[in-house]
Amino acid sequence: MTDAASLPSLPDVLEPGLPLIFCGINPGLSSASTGHHFAGRSNRFWRVLHLAGFTPEQIRPEDSHTILQYGCGLTTVVPRPTAQAAELSRTEIELAGEAFRQKIEHYAPRYVVFLGKMALAAISGTRDLQWGLQAEPFGGAHAWVVPNPSGLNRAFDLAALVAAYREVRVAVASMP
Repeated sequence: MTDAASLPSLPDVLEPGLPLIFCGINPGLSSASTGHHFAGRSNRFWRVLHLAGFTPEQIRPEDSHTILQYGCGLTTVVPRPTAQAAELSRTEIELAGEAFRQKIEHYAPRYVVFLGKMALAAISGTRDLQWGLQAEPFGGAHAWVVPNPSGLNRAFDLAALVAAYREVRVAVASMP
């Protein structure tokens, strides 16, 4: 078993001015130990991204840096790796919020896409978030919330995830 405390935080895959940045809550243990986003065997992120039309083929976690060529970046709100996001306290997420907001302001994407409601709810203090485009921007970017593709999230099947992510892709593509 990997000791989470000994794992480094996961490096961001970012560059300034991207159309969108996907934002996970925090790195999973597999991702932190390999240094690649969404490396957990049960995580559906790369498959969903491909099926939603963001990439022409399914990217492998070890090639996560190639997502930049499709106008997308990757980051997390909380840098600390855990086996499950539920291991984070609301306070820990809130405390990470200002640094995360500054990161988004610095990289200036058009959209920041939160994978799940947990992080944005904690940072914004809003308990009743809806899925989709949010009324309030975040860090100067349009904020969007999609279901988390974690294999632990069985409330959304593959088709529902693909539909939610496709909606983001269509919105981003239609914005000048």
